Amino acid sequence: MARSTAPGRRGPGREELLRYVGGTVPPVAAPGLRVLFCGINPGLWTAWTGFHFARPGNRFWPALHRSGFTPRQLAPAEQHELLGLGLGITNVVERATATAAELTKQEIRAGGERLVADVQRWAPRFVAVLGVTTYRTAFDDRTASVGPQERRLAGARVWLLPNPSGLNAHYSLDALSDRLAELRRAVEG
Repeated sequence: MARSTAPGRRGPGREELLRYVGGTVPPVAAPGLRVLFCGINPGLWTAWTGFHFARPGNRFWPALHRSGFTPRQLAPAEQHELLGLGLGITNVVERATATAAELTKQEIRAGGERLVADVQRWAPRFVAVLGVTTYRTAFDDRTASVGPQERRLAGARVWLLPNPSGLNAHYSLDALSDRLAELRRAVEG
């Protein structure tokens, strides 16, 4: 069941969040998307809410708007509005964890195989993976860097983006928005 924090409530406590270890969040996807955004895996806050990129401080939603993909900044609870814009969200690994560091290489590789099957089913034009290290592991590509990739997944063009977590100090919101804007221009070009 999806939850949202009520005004004045800070959110779940640690014990409550830990009940969501191993939980999943269904993809927001449909056939023929322009872009399928692919996160690493759900965090516990995301599993608790049932909405992708839901943890306060995650920069996905503001960067998506600033890049021009959405006409306004959507809240995580509005994630299904992405479908009308030809956008979707899934994850490499379905299992929720407190940190992505808890995932095994085997899980990430298996998630890469599952992602290819999902891309075959949904046939997006672009797949945008939000996490360089995860992409490198999932697809055994140690030299991959942010931006377009030569590899295609089931015919879809692949674009690698930084992880939008607020913990990723390497990319500011402006820098992340700029990388997403580059993708948007490629999609529209």
